Amino acid sequence: MSRMRVLIAGGGVGGLALAMALRARGIGCTVFEAAREVRELGVGINILPHAIAELAKLGLLDELDAVAIRTRTLTYMNRLGQEIWTEPRGMHAGHPVPQFSIHRGRLHGVLWRAAQARLPRGTLRPGHRLVAVRQHSNSVTASFETPSGEIIRARGDVLIGCDGIHSALRSLLHPEDGGIRWSGIRMWRGAVDWPAWRGGEAMLVAGDMAEKLIFYPIAAGASPDTRLTNWVICVRDGDGSTPPPGRQDWSRRGSLEALLPHVRRFAIPGLDVEALVRATPENWEYPMADRDPLPWWTQGRVTLMGDAAHPMYPVGSNGASQAVLDAISLADHLSHAPAPAALAAYEAQRRPATTALVHSNRLGGPERVLDAVGARAPDGFARLEDVIAQEELAAIGGQYAAMAGFAR
Repeated sequence: MSRMRVLIAGGGVGGLALAMALRARGIGCTVFEAAREVRELGVGINILPHAIAELAKLGLLDELDAVAIRTRTLTYMNRLGQEIWTEPRGMHAGHPVPQFSIHRGRLHGVLWRAAQARLPRGTLRPGHRLVAVRQHSNSVTASFETPSGEIIRARGDVLIGCDGIHSALRSLLHPEDGGIRWSGIRMWRGAVDWPAWRGGEAMLVAGDMAEKLIFYPIAAGASPDTRLTNWVICVRDGDGSTPPPGRQDWSRRGSLEALLPHVRRFAIPGLDVEALVRATPENWEYPMADRDPLPWWTQGRVTLMGDAAHPMYPVGSNGASQAVLDAISLADHLSHAPAPAALAAYEAQRRPATTALVHSNRLGGPERVLDAVGARAPDGFARLEDVIAQEELAAIGGQYAAMAGFAR
């Protein structure tokens, strides 16, 4: 076991993946999570095969497989249900491991339970919110506030900020940072037990960046013919020039009255979108937001990763996937070099790649195929080939997959 000690601020997907990757390489760590208790919150996300391959190396494939759906296909349609592009995903596309569609809370639960079982007692410390950092010549001291107001100080060789889009460490490192940028798009999200669509392993993205439907199963349903199904309705009602909603409004109950006019614009074969939304017990409204890429992540013995470093629009299934890739890169560098040099090498490897993805996602990422077709044929088409060439469609998706690192 290495004598290096890593302090991790944030016990989300990225922080827990980092903790287990460090343990696998013989490096000790402590994970400080701001939440008092870890609950399985959120709705659906996708984890791409290159990230699943790294989680599989950590021995998590079976646990994930038990609570997720192995995604078979991804289909793009216009709002009228006309098919634009369908491609195989995961193992069906030739990858050695699946793409998983999964409830974010269940993914987090798998990681948290695995960390509890594998890491030494006391490694996971919920109820510790980062408030200050002080660097020394050969160490770093981080101060955390507990729910009672007590300040706890911990000393380590490095401090890694995995504390999300509202990162306290990012604010400490970059007090001049422009903050969260709202795209002008509102998202309504929900999950409900629903009849399997196209075999129960299919993702659908329909519409365009003005109004978009995202639909995919994330777990087994109450019966063999149903799936726990995640849906998202995205609506552009601003140009991104105004500040985002207040943080207290980031996850609020959605209004069915406000949502239904947008829902009714979709006509998808075999899928009653209005019935799906009405059947969902509750839905939640979020702003689609990111932050401008930073000029640097690392200062001496301190660095950022995951959403703390590069929050991006939820396009192309890359948020959690890139956090996992960050974790593996960082663990590898820490196992091969002294702390400051390892952090600098990690940033050199990961910051350019994730910066490119942030910018690409602002332009729609692979979902630009919908914008292209929508702009050229807003009322639908008789023949797709009269609107856009298959080669152009393939190039958009292929270029994004290569940029994100999961091209076949």
